[in-house]
Amino acid sequence: MNRKLLSLALLGSTILGGAAAADVTLTIESWRNDDLVLWQDTIIPAFEAANPGIKVKFTPSAPAEYNAVLNSKLDAGSAGDLITCRPFDASLALYDGGHLADISNLEGMANFSDVAKSAWQTDDASASFCMPMASVIHGFIYNKEAFAELDIKVPETEAEFFAALETIKADGNYIPMAMGTNDQWEAATMGYNNIGPNYWKGEEGRLALIAGDQKLTDAQWVAPYEALAKWGEYLGDGYEAQTYPDSQNIFTLGRAAIYPAGSWEITGFNAQADFEMGAFKAPVQNAGDTCYISDHTDIALGMNAASPNAEAAQTFLNWMGTSEFAGIYANALPGFFSLSNHEVAMEDPLAQEFVSWRGECESTIRSTYQILSRGTPNLENETWGASVAAIKGSKSGADLGMELQSGLASWYAPHK
Repeated sequence: MNRKLLSLALLGSTILGGAAAADVTLTIESWRNDDLVLWQDTIIPAFEAANPGIKVKFTPSAPAEYNAVLNSKLDAGSAGDLITCRPFDASLALYDGGHLADISNLEGMANFSDVAKSAWQTDDASASFCMPMASVIHGFIYNKEAFAELDIKVPETEAEFFAALETIKADGNYIPMAMGTNDQWEAATMGYNNIGPNYWKGEEGRLALIAGDQKLTDAQWVAPYEALAKWGEYLGDGYEAQTYPDSQNIFTLGRAAIYPAGSWEITGFNAQADFEMGAFKAPVQNAGDTCYISDHTDIALGMNAASPNAEAAQTFLNWMGTSEFAGIYANALPGFFSLSNHEVAMEDPLAQEFVSWRGECESTIRSTYQILSRGTPNLENETWGASVAAIKGSKSGADLGMELQSGLASWYAPHK
């Protein structure tokens, strides 16, 4: 081959090499099929504009089918490069099975706190396998018109909270609080794990329970059940048969003044309620006490350990740690808050109210979700039933604490 032909050949190979590099396409597996338009119209174009040469496809499955579909794809070697991660054990199992890569050393990880990372780490925190995306925050959403009408100030202490409920009940025009016990999980999620962190001091108590240094019979774990026992008289007639959708409808139709909430309700409530809403955090026992909020790790993104496009996948994951991604995601899905340390300006006032509590209170996650629900009886499911029993008054807080402690101690070594 003469020099001219060799030059042309080298030029051709360079062009082809460039084309190959530009053709890297990442595929994302997810259960959030309701987010498809957000990814296609907003998130992916923002990433591709900043990272020419990498294309991204978002290919969700139906939520109920995600785990089964993902596992079959992983086993067949056909899963996408990036895997949307549920918190704690489901994703830990994927990592332990060799399906998720250790991404502890990615620079984007530096933008997340230990609490934010905890849902996607090994038990000893030595490996992180998903980049945190968003959390949901617990508190109470209230009807501002009802509060103004009854001249109720937003409660900050437990005494003010129950005084407000009593005022609403005495007036008779509104159900004080919209929550039922039919579906059980609400009583634990929007009840026990909403108000509980102020008693057990958030991460301090949660980690002590995991370590076996605190027990469910201790006062700080029993007290939230004693508080829930006072809720029953404010939930309206027939709350025992009231489902989760029933409660949502009762509040958005303006029939109840307060709704024990997770921030995931914001988008739906904004669409359905024709009154102005506000939010307040779980009340503390005494004015001036440190407040704790359930700022629960909900969704993250990991890298398929078998991805042929690892470098591009890492580029995408690092971009997820930027303030640009945090702002896009949090404002497109108000109520799903960035887990990063970046300051994110929220456009939705109700979402801004929820997220502002991070600056006032200590963040924690639901007490039952890490490690403590791996055995039988499952502590998370047991907490559902216990929370319902407390609200109905069928068992005392002390008895519930003893039952739960006995169940945990039957299989969990640090409590034996």
